[in-house]
Amino acid sequence: MSAPFISFSEAEAVIDWNELTEALKEGHKFPKAKIGDTFLYRNEDTFLVRSAWIDGIGLVTKSATVFPQNSAKGSPVINGAVNLFCDKSGTLEALIDFHAITKFKTASDSLLAALNLARKDAKIILIIGAGTVGKSLIEAFGVGFPDAKIIVWNRTSDSAERLITKYPNVNITTDLKTSVRKADIILTATMTSESIVKGDWLRPGQHLNLIGAYRLDMRETDDLALQRGQIYVDSFDTTIGHIGEIESPLKTGAISKSDIIADFYSLDRFKRSTPETITVFKNGGGAHLDLITAKYIWDRWRIKN
Repeated sequence: MSAPFISFSEAEAVIDWNELTEALKEGHKFPKAKIGDTFLYRNEDTFLVRSAWIDGIGLVTKSATVFPQNSAKGSPVINGAVNLFCDKSGTLEALIDFHAITKFKTASDSLLAALNLARKDAKIILIIGAGTVGKSLIEAFGVGFPDAKIIVWNRTSDSAERLITKYPNVNITTDLKTSVRKADIILTATMTSESIVKGDWLRPGQHLNLIGAYRLDMRETDDLALQRGQIYVDSFDTTIGHIGEIESPLKTGAISKSDIIADFYSLDRFKRSTPETITVFKNGGGAHLDLITAKYIWDRWRIKN
């Protein structure tokens, strides 16, 4: 019997943001994932293959291409495929739409961190970037922080304008610096290689959640932001040595490994020390998170079908 293909719409139909976030939390109670990443580059284009095996959950491979110039051609920037394998037999259980896994994994990853690190009374959420990830963050954080107001900043106003036609309760800002200072939660979802959020813009009590950078030559904030905050990551293994956001300041000595307090395998340590503490989280988006997300979707899809 051939493995079923779960389309984006089918995956979306079974997703509950709170349940998925809880699934990510529970998934880190299993033995630590074995992971393997391959990255190939051609200038700004990237081909990556991420694999993970969690004993008791299963195995996954996710192959992806990231071609930033596709956006100018009206084509998807990111393309790929996800294969989910059975933990007991090694057989292929399902093929799941790549974009579904990426969307739900990425936003839930950051939501899990924010639910633990942001102030509970957060009222303003700033999303920097109006692309595909920005859309998923609106949906996820709208559920996780239902009383908060969401505002979006983007380099080009056209993209932001198109975004709010789908989300009428979201507002656009054109003043990034002022908006960063006012926000309680700041989410960065860009592909910049230059710091877009400055550390001297931050104020006590904020939560900075860094999502976009995924290469060694990319980062979305500067050294000062990391030095001012308590630093957390989703995985030591997929951020240290892999992403410029963390690796660049480690190499220059701006921060040390001891400054990175915990990853999701020590989620009980994801706590702000005081209400005034600035917390900084780096979303590395490792394949073990894809695996937990794929397993969640597969289980929910089987129940429904």
